[in-house]
Parts: sequence; structure tokens; C-alpha cells
Amino acid sequence: MGSQRALPEECQSHQGLDHQGYEYTTPDGSSTHLLAGYDDPDDPIAPQRASPDTSPRQQWVPTSIARVYQVTKTWVQGPQPSQIQKIAPYCARTQTAPIRLLDLYVPKKNHRCLLLLGFYLFWFLAFVGILHRSANSSRIEGFGTPAQIGCIASYWNPGNGCGLDGNDCRPFSNGSFAFRCPANCARAMVLNPRAVGAQEIVYQPLVIGGWKDAAFENEGPIYRGDSYLCQAAIHAGIVTNQKGGCGVATLIGEHSNYPSSKRNGIQSVGFDSSFPLSFSFVPGSSSECVDLRWPLLAVSVIFTTILSLFTTSPAVFFYSSFVGIFFHVGLGSDPPSLSDYYSILSIIIGRFLPAAFISFVLYRSCIRRQLGGLSAQFEKTILWLGGCWVGALNNYTFDHIPISRLTPHDLNQQPGAKFALAIIVAILLIIAAGQIYFLRLEGRLPRYLALYIAFLVGIVILVALPGLDLRIHHYILALLLLPGTAIQTRPSLLYQGILVGLFINGIARWGFDSLLQTPAMLLGDGQLNSLLPTMAAPLITPNNITFAWSAPLYPYDGISILVNDVERYRGYEDYDANTLVWERRRSTEKEYFRFGYMTGSAAGDYTKAGTWKLDGTWIPPLPGPSR
Repeated sequence: MGSQRALPEECQSHQGLDHQGYEYTTPDGSSTHLLAGYDDPDDPIAPQRASPDTSPRQQWVPTSIARVYQVTKTWVQGPQPSQIQKIAPYCARTQTAPIRLLDLYVPKKNHRCLLLLGFYLFWFLAFVGILHRSANSSRIEGFGTPAQIGCIASYWNPGNGCGLDGNDCRPFSNGSFAFRCPANCARAMVLNPRAVGAQEIVYQPLVIGGWKDAAFENEGPIYRGDSYLCQAAIHAGIVTNQKGGCGVATLIGEHSNYPSSKRNGIQSVGFDSSFPLSFSFVPGSSSECVDLRWPLLAVSVIFTTILSLFTTSPAVFFYSSFVGIFFHVGLGSDPPSLSDYYSILSIIIGRFLPAAFISFVLYRSCIRRQLGGLSAQFEKTILWLGGCWVGALNNYTFDHIPISRLTPHDLNQQPGAKFALAIIVAILLIIAAGQIYFLRLEGRLPRYLALYIAFLVGIVILVALPGLDLRIHHYILALLLLPGTAIQTRPSLLYQGILVGLFINGIARWGFDSLLQTPAMLLGDGQLNSLLPTMAAPLITPNNITFAWSAPLYPYDGISILVNDVERYRGYEDYDANTLVWERRRSTEKEYFRFGYMTGSAAGDYTKAGTWKLDGTWIPPLPGPSR
């Protein structure tokens, strides 16, 4: 038989073993068994394993693309071994001093549990005591206990909401109302264009009128009936924006010529004609009842700070802070717009139960990883707890950003919204780059990329659903971004705290509003883009003006006409109503007319205002709708 070529020593050591390998036939016909792990590129008889680039699955993939894929995959997987991030506290002895103090004086676990229960009880009593005092304001002599109202409460409904001649909003005069306003009402604004005569206002307070000028300050300010009552009270100096307060509004009936002025940080709108309902304020009616949200905030911040400094348990710290801050927002700093605290408490408890379940999921998935084993007590308090308060007080912190609602309509309409959104996106991209870097160091980037790709696919699917619009509320934004903060770094401490605070504020204030909403839900009291009447040129005499129109098209069956923003005429097709003769009410005033089709008693959009001037000339409406 022919000679057999000797194998290298590393292969000889495995002869006789049952290993799967390669069969090689030598030129003289003898066979040699090579181990599968043997690969010697310098040996001419050694079998060479196929390169990944030449495998059947990848033979059509260009080499450059395959190399980029391999480099990207290796980079995403991160360094080996992974580098788990842990915060090494600055001035460690100082930061752990509260824990050592607790170990010294309360070393036993059962004693600490009793101390914690006593702490909770003291916190609860202090919170409820201030809240009770704030809710039960003192009586106003001669007018009784003030009624709690919201920041946008008004005597008048827009459009034809008060019925023909405003009769559904009577009385117009000889009435008084003791009210109580919350703090921070100056931030309320009109979110959709609102017609006031020939002008339209949007993204500003709704206060029409005020003082005529400095010479008439002793007469007191007079406001049009559709002004926001609390904003008018701030403008008049009856209450303050910082503390809220109480006052008495009195109805004074029809008034004309409401001047524009800026007082106490609020710019009022002028109106140079008459309106059937006006109000002023009873001098000296403001009482000592104030919104005690700032003392309440001090109590909540003090107790959460003490808890943060003296506990190392992430579960105790997180759940205690979550519950305390949730009820603080819902009952104190940004409560729902309801008339009494019993209704508010009912709403808040209903929202808290599902929010508590979500908080459990958040803790298990990302917050425990962030706070577990953290001994930097002061850094945790400043970054995580401080950030949480910043997010929870969204109505004072981020509410000044000129983005009221994250919808294409509002972004196009609100001044500065697009620029603000661009800045926010840029900041988020910078933050995301930092989080990606640390997730890669920990070797967890592939999982998080898969998670956020799934989020993105879900959002794309929701956007594609017909008949519904996607609306990203800030509580949903917090839920989407929170998983990316599950790294124990100082920036992540801050980011996670802010996002938890935004989640708390969104649910406590607004509830679990849907991701998907119909266009009508997003529209609110905005323009409907409905069909507008086509009016013939009016016939004008010295004291009368006559309007004529053609019959409305289906589905409309009538027409509504507003004069000075008050519905003065309703005509329906089945009564052959197609003309209106209007007599000038006051010879010294312009009059503004708007026209809109109706379906039953519901009106669509109105035209913009046409103006009948004092000299008898008619200025036709500009194109486009109004509300």
C-alpha cells in the first residue's frame, strides 16, 4: 500500500477519537481523517473553511456591504466584557451620612418600619390640613361662600351657544356671583381662533374690555360677558395670578365700547360696539381666601426630600414619592377643572389605580435598575427627585414652551411652535446619542434597538389607520422614553426623574387620554371647514340693511346670523326664510354681521365679519370661516 502522510502533532493527539471531521484522500489513494477544528492555511492538504462572504446565503451580498454589516454588528454588541455603569458618589462620606445616622439611632428593622409609618402619617396630616384650609375659603360678607371655578369659566358661550338673542345665558343684569379662582390662570389661552367683532384672537387670554383710561379708574373696569372671569379678575386686580383668590362679579347688562388695556400681565381685547351682557367687580369684595398650592408644595417637597435622603430602598423611595407627588399634582398644583374638591378627589382616585399598576411595571422594567444599589443620596435627591418635581410641575416649567398641542394644525398655527419643536428634537437627539453610548457599553443596545424599532413600527401603523389622528400626549411620550433611561448614570438619573414627573402630571391632570382621536375630538371648538353661505350684496337705507341669500344645500336646513357676536336671527328653509331686514340699534356704533348654515339648532362655521359702518357703507366679509 502507498505511504500515508503524517499529520501534524495537534491532529495526531486526536487519532482514534470519534470526532466529526473532514475526509481527505491522498494522491496514493489512502484516506486521512482531519478534525473539524483543524485549519492550517499553510498546509496544502488542510481543508480550508469557507469564508462567511462566500456562503450560499451571502454569495450575492457585495463584500463592502457585508463588511459594513459585520462592523456595525460588532459595534452594536459593545465591548467584551461589558462595562456595567455604576455611580461612584462624590464626597461619599457626606452623601452616606444620613444613612449612617439612621443606622446609629434606629438600627433595628422593626423600629425603622414604625418610624416610616409615623413619617407617612405626619406627611398625610400636614398635606390634608393645608388642603382643607385652602379648599374651605372664608365667606364673603353679604355674598356667602365663594364657588370654585376654573380658569376659563365664562358667562357666555361662543357662536350661537347662548341661543337666539342670548336668552339661554340670562340674566344679563341685576345678578351677583361670589367666585374663587385657582392660581396660575394667566396662562390659560384661546387655542382656536375666536371672533371678536371683525378681529380674531388665538393663543392669548380672552379678556374683552377693562378700564377706559387712567382718568376713569374710579369707575371700575367693565368686561364683555364672554371674557374669562378669572382672567378678567386678574386684569382688574381682584385676584392675583400667583395665589388666585376670591371676589364678587356683578352683572350690569348691555354695554358698549370695551377698551383694550394691559394690566397685571394680561392684555385685554377692545370691542367698539355693544354687547347685551357685561360684568364688573364689586369693590372691596376680594377676601383672604387664597390658593395655598405654594405652602402645599413646600410640604410635599420637604417630605419627599427627607424620604430620599434617609432611605436606600429603591422600592420605598419610588413608590412613596410616586404616590405623594401624584396626589399633590391632582389635588394641589394642577387639579382637574371641577367645581369642588369632592369631585376632584373622586376623579383623582379613579386615575390613580391604573397609574399605580403602570408605576409597578415601570419600576420592575427600568427604575429598579437605575436606583438599585445607589448610595449617592444627595445626587439621587437633586437629580432624580428634583427632575421628577420639574416634570410634575409641568404647568409651571414646560408649559411656557409655545406648543399647546402636538398636532400639525397647531404647529402650523401657533407662533414659535415649529422653532420650539426643532429645538426639542435636537435636544432629544443629543440625549439619545448619550444613552445609546452607555447602553452599548453595558451590552444591552441590541435589545433596546429592537424595542424602539417595535415602538416605531407601532406608531407608523397607528398613523396609517384611516379616520383617526395620532396624538402623543406627554404621559405617552414619557412611557416611550423611560426604557432608555435604565442605566445608572447621572444624566439618566435626571432624565428618568423628569419623565416620571411628566407621566404623573399627564395622568393626574388630564387622565388616560387616547393615543388615537377622531378629527372632531382634536378640533374641540375650532373651525369645522363647513360650507359657508353666499350672501348677495345688501340693500342699505339710512337706518336699515337688508340681506338676502339662496336656500341652503343639504344637509343644512337653516341659517343663523350673528350681530356683534350674538345670534339675532334664525331662519329655516321650510318657512321660506331667505331675507332679513335689520334696523340699526345705535346710530353711534358700527355693527358686525356673520352668517352660518344650520342643521337643526347646530350651526356650522360662520363667515368672517362684515361691517356696517357709521356712514352706511358695507365692508363685506373676508374669505374664510370663523367661530
